[in-house]
Amino acid sequence: MRQAPVPPPPDLPQQVEAALREDIGTGDVTAALVPAQQQVHGHVITREDAILCGRPWAEETFRRLDPRVVLQWHAADGEPLRAGQVIVDISGPARAVLTGERTALNFLQLLSATATASQRFVQAVAGTGCTILDTRKTLPGLRTAQKYAVRCGGADNLRMGLYDRVLIKENHIAAAGSIGAAVAAARRSAPGIVVEVEVENLAEFAQALAAAADIVMLDEFSRADMMSAVARNRDLGRPVKLEASGGVSLETVREIALTGVDYVSVGSITKHVRAVDLSMRLQFGAS
Repeated sequence: MRQAPVPPPPDLPQQVEAALREDIGTGDVTAALVPAQQQVHGHVITREDAILCGRPWAEETFRRLDPRVVLQWHAADGEPLRAGQVIVDISGPARAVLTGERTALNFLQLLSATATASQRFVQAVAGTGCTILDTRKTLPGLRTAQKYAVRCGGADNLRMGLYDRVLIKENHIAAAGSIGAAVAAARRSAPGIVVEVEVENLAEFAQALAAAADIVMLDEFSRADMMSAVARNRDLGRPVKLEASGGVSLETVREIALTGVDYVSVGSITKHVRAVDLSMRLQFGAS
């Protein structure tokens, strides 16, 4: 059984606060119709196979609304779910449960979808030694949440943002004048930080190797050129890490991994997610 590989991000409370604020606004005028002492119990089920992710967000949602709401989970983040499975039992004051239902489910559906997509790619490259990476193509305001979900699905994070890795792309190279000049400038301005260079052909790949980049991203390379780059890199005394990107799908990712690259970055695992179908079913007790 897979446990969540990393702790939840430190900005989780702010994410939940923002989600509740945009939903509740000046007050839940529909939940106000329910008697204040009304109690409720029920559960959340999944209508499809998935990887669970988002428990801490659901817990924070109800904690903020009413700490008397009790959640009893039947799976941990990162664990597989089967269609029809009960994920969590819920009980407590009806008003708080009804108010928090959509926000909690939104987090669970989105993050479980991200984790599920991530694991499908991880399974597709199993045994190749290649690592699946995410990208910065995340939902604004929920980057750390989605990157947590990526890890729950067994993949890894390329970088959190613009601050923790230098990634030199076409426009940076044009501004600097050359790949070598861009890498040298990065070493001066951000000493100690990993420097990665995105290249579009074998000539640029040779320049990136000569500039001693830490990682070289092979963008939209043909399989033949990718294999050639891997072979050239292996001939070096100190080979660099190679990352493939562009044109990656579940149908193509294993073939890409088998070329010998170290990483394959997949923007779709955070960008093209389809929410997992979850449902909360409730029963109301006496007020």
